Amino acid sequence: MAETALTGPKALKHLFFIQTGISSIEFIPVHSQKALESLYLGSNHISSIRLPKDFPTEKLKVLDFQNNAIHHLSKEDVSSLQQATNLSLNLNGNDITGIEPGAFKSTVFQSLNFGGTQSLLVIFKGLQNSTIQSLWLGTFEDIDDDEDISSSMFEGLCEMSVERINLQKHHFFNITSNTFYCFSGLQELDLTATHLTELPSGIVGLSKLKKLVLSANKFENLCQISASNFPSLTHLYIKGNTKRLELGSGCLETLEHLRELDLSHDDIETSDCCNLQLRNLSHLQSLNLSYNEPLGLRTEAFKECPQLELLDLAFTRLHVKDAQSPFQNLHLLKVLNLSHCLLGSSNQHLLDGLPALRHLNLQGNRFPNGNIQKTNPLQALGSLEILILSFCDLSSIDHQAFINLKIMNHVDLSHNRLTSSSIEALSHLKGIYLNLASNRISIIPPSLLPVLSQQRTINLRQNPLDCTCSNIYFLEWYKENMQKLEDIEDTFCANPPLLRGVKVSDVMLSCSMAAVGIFFLIVFLLLFAVLLIFAVKRFLRWKYQHI
Repeated sequence: MAETALTGPKALKHLFFIQTGISSIEFIPVHSQKALESLYLGSNHISSIRLPKDFPTEKLKVLDFQNNAIHHLSKEDVSSLQQATNLSLNLNGNDITGIEPGAFKSTVFQSLNFGGTQSLLVIFKGLQNSTIQSLWLGTFEDIDDDEDISSSMFEGLCEMSVERINLQKHHFFNITSNTFYCFSGLQELDLTATHLTELPSGIVGLSKLKKLVLSANKFENLCQISASNFPSLTHLYIKGNTKRLELGSGCLETLEHLRELDLSHDDIETSDCCNLQLRNLSHLQSLNLSYNEPLGLRTEAFKECPQLELLDLAFTRLHVKDAQSPFQNLHLLKVLNLSHCLLGSSNQHLLDGLPALRHLNLQGNRFPNGNIQKTNPLQALGSLEILILSFCDLSSIDHQAFINLKIMNHVDLSHNRLTSSSIEALSHLKGIYLNLASNRISIIPPSLLPVLSQQRTINLRQNPLDCTCSNIYFLEWYKENMQKLEDIEDTFCANPPLLRGVKVSDVMLSCSMAAVGIFFLIVFLLLFAVLLIFAVKRFLRWKYQHI
């Protein structure tokens, strides 16, 4: 590249040279780019991270060298980055085999990524006396990693300051109570897919940990994580466990500060959830139990978690065993995901006791006979703003079914069997996002057009819309309100056959008679009336003559 190749742009912030075949940073003439914030050099043949002397690092925040040929880091290499503050350095996919002692002394990084490096011992020794916010040391499926993770490997961490560490997909063959001795200052630890079957009690060094990720491991019982090791924990993720996970009883009761818990995709099954299992989690705000096996819920099933604001039970079949609501003590709950839970919506008290609920997802559930009657569980949710009822096999909605839901601003009724008559149920709402896609709406009568006019956005795609003169008022309204309509490129006519597949926005119909036609019609009707009167007179005269 010529020295003047990049002199044109004066405020360039982000520059990408991915897969360009370069082998040196000196190839890139960026000395004039004083505003540069990120430089991406992934998938090239660069063997050194050393920056040229005139390289503008004053505002540099991201330097990405992933998948290059960098194997050794020297003091000179790292010192060339010293002018950059809070830098994120990505060396992912470079198998670092050596770091010169003292290379990272007194350095400060926002994040360092050594993903795919086979020797963690090299990394921890080389990073001594450094300060790092986030350190990513995970490996990948296609990398042979037979290195035994032991406490001696982490000794270098005692001489570092790190807040977050990711060790995904490494093999922890034998964890002891001293394995994490040097992790005492750590805030977040990610041990995803590290082949863990249990954690011993009495682990030293993790008492200040705030966030722990144990996803995709091999626990059989929740108690096997020995939760007492993490008394300060606020976020716990055990997602996608490779074995069926038993919740046990009170396995997490020592985590009194826990705010967020993710136990999704764990094949959890229990007939009585969830008070015994979630005992003493009184500060829990977010709970994810989605994609599990059937759960039985009784009245106030989440009594131990009164502070819950988000509850996700999607794709987990629920058996509600009592007439009263299992959620009725969750007075602070804002988001409830019950999609595809195969719930029986005939229980009128199912959603009682949720005065703060803002977002409700009932996608994929069924209502009796495909109808939402005036009396239904939704009427108890006066604070609801977002309602998702897609894929519910609905055929009709009573015009007063949503009468108590006065502040909704987003309603998704897509992928049902609704006709235009159900639109009347929304007549009391204004300015909402309304998704009616993939239903059976063909003709929308003029009386319902004001209901549509008062909404913010409407989606009518994949409906069998009638584009004949029988629907002319809707067709005229459609063209006048296209700024409100979503997916107009995918909204087509279904009738008449000649217009099938034509975009509704392109339809041009003439459904009124021309002035000449009206004139001749009037003349014809007048002549017909005169002839009729004349014929009647002749008939009456003939009749009287023959009396």
